[in-house]
Amino acid sequence: MDVNTRLLRYFAVVAEEGNLTRAAERLFVSQPALTKQIRQLESQLAVRLFVRSRSGMALTEAGQRLADRVPAVLAEFDQVLREAKSAAGHAARVLRVGFLAGAANEATQQILAAFARCRPGWRVDMRAAAWTDPTAGLAGGDVDVALLRLPFPGQDQLRTEVLFSEPRWVALPVTHRLAERDRLTFRDLWEEPFVAAPAETGWWRDWWLATGERDGHPVRIGAVTTSGQPDDWLTAIANGHGVALAPQSAARYYARPDITYRPVADVSPSRVGIAWPAAADTDPVIQDFIRCCLDNKPPQR
Repeated sequence: MDVNTRLLRYFAVVAEEGNLTRAAERLFVSQPALTKQIRQLESQLAVRLFVRSRSGMALTEAGQRLADRVPAVLAEFDQVLREAKSAAGHAARVLRVGFLAGAANEATQQILAAFARCRPGWRVDMRAAAWTDPTAGLAGGDVDVALLRLPFPGQDQLRTEVLFSEPRWVALPVTHRLAERDRLTFRDLWEEPFVAAPAETGWWRDWWLATGERDGHPVRIGAVTTSGQPDDWLTAIANGHGVALAPQSAARYYARPDITYRPVADVSPSRVGIAWPAAADTDPVIQDFIRCCLDNKPPQR
C-alpha cells in the first residue's frame, strides 16, 4: 500500500497538537482541508486513528502506534531526499538559493559577489518563490538555503538569522482617496478592504493583514489572490479591489504607474532573514554563503 507522505505529515502534526485548528495553522492549510486529509489517511489504512470530540483529537491505540513511528520515518525520508538533491547540486558546483520578493534587496548582488570570491567556480542558482510558499522552497528540499520574510510557517523547524528589517508600507491604487497623503496611520486603513492571500494560508495571511494590530477591529477582505505572484496581487490593488501592506522595498522593486506606496505608522516592520535546514550546519559551502549574507547586510534605513 502506497501512502502519500503529505498525509503522514498532516497526521503527525494533528497527533502532536491534539487539535485541528492549531494543526491547520501550523500546516498552513484550512481546517476543512486538513480534516479531509486525515479522513483520507484513515480510509487508505482502513484504521481509525483519532477519536474526535469537542475537546480535540485523541489518538486511538492504532493512532498512537503510528504517531510513535511516523516522525522518525519522515525525518529520515526528508534527509535522504535533501542529501540527494544537495549532492547533485554540489557535484555541479551549484548552490540553490530560494528567495521571496526582492531577496536581500540591494545587498543581494554584494552577497553573490562575496560568495563568488569565496567559492571560485561555484554558481548560485537564484530561484524565485511564490508568496504562497513562504519557505521559498526549503520545506520541500528544492533549495539549499533561502532569503525570505520572517516570520513564516515552519520557521521553528529551520535555522534562521535576521539580516535586516524594514517598515511595512501600504500599496494603494493611484486613484485612492488616501494616495495624496504623505504618511498614514494604520487606523486610517482599518475600514479599507484588503487584498489578501487565501484563507488556507492561516496566520501568514493574518500577519500581512496585521490582524493582531487592529485592537480587535475586523478585517475587510476585498479580494483574494491565489497565485502568489506579485503581478496578480498588484493588479487587484490597481483595479480598486483593496489595499495591502507591503515591505517598503516593494516601492522600488514593484513600481507601477497605477500603484502608489505610502508609509504607515503604528504597524510592526517586516524582517528579512537567511534560513537553512539544521543538517546544513556541517555543509561548508552553505555555511560560506550564510557568512557572506551576514557580512554584507544592507544598512538599516
